[in-house]
Amino acid sequence: MDFLRWLFEAQIPVGGSALVLREVLGNIFGLASALGGMRRKVWAWPVGIAGNLLLLTVFLGNVFGAATPATLWGQAGRQMMFIGVAAYGWYRWREGRNAARGRALVPSWASAKVRIALIGALFAGTAALTPLFDSLGSYPPVWADAWTFTGSLLATYGMARGWTEFWLIWVAVDIVGVPLLFSAGYFASAFMYLFYGFFTLAGFFVWWRAGRREDPSARTDAVPAGAAS
Repeated sequence: MDFLRWLFEAQIPVGGSALVLREVLGNIFGLASALGGMRRKVWAWPVGIAGNLLLLTVFLGNVFGAATPATLWGQAGRQMMFIGVAAYGWYRWREGRNAARGRALVPSWASAKVRIALIGALFAGTAALTPLFDSLGSYPPVWADAWTFTGSLLATYGMARGWTEFWLIWVAVDIVGVPLLFSAGYFASAFMYLFYGFFTLAGFFVWWRAGRREDPSARTDAVPAGAAS
């Protein structure tokens, strides 16, 4: 209990303000998960879940005390969504793991229909969730919170399916999410998202080259050869 009390109350002094320790730790776990995802390591998923649990307590704001600056229902909701989709990705990558190389899949491109569906879902989801988040009192501009939630859902699902395009969805999320987080006072997350913006571009090219090099004939919607059916 003493450890949990310390974890929930601890802050890191920075200049005249302070960063919430849980926010910093959650983003460190998130970065480690992203690095593992770029290398297609199964451990990326449980590490990411640990970070999501920490950030969930952060973005719920005053639900867990006054240490956090504002409540972002979209950001909190996306952590819960991450946990659910990560469980699916964890299962899928374990089933499809190539034991010889230690990687879970061969990256490949989504079909044209899937790309159109992803773009449509991003805008439709943002439009549908904006009034909901607004009614819950999410930090404005509320559409930005809805955009980051929807984009994060689609990107995480795309990662689980092995679609190289998921990195580009993350770029779209970061473009909107970074200004929102700075505005809301979540500086640790904002700087981490800013770094993610460059990292996701690197990840896109890493997966692109890996898909061409390892198995150009791999299907985008299939678990790699050797996986359990």
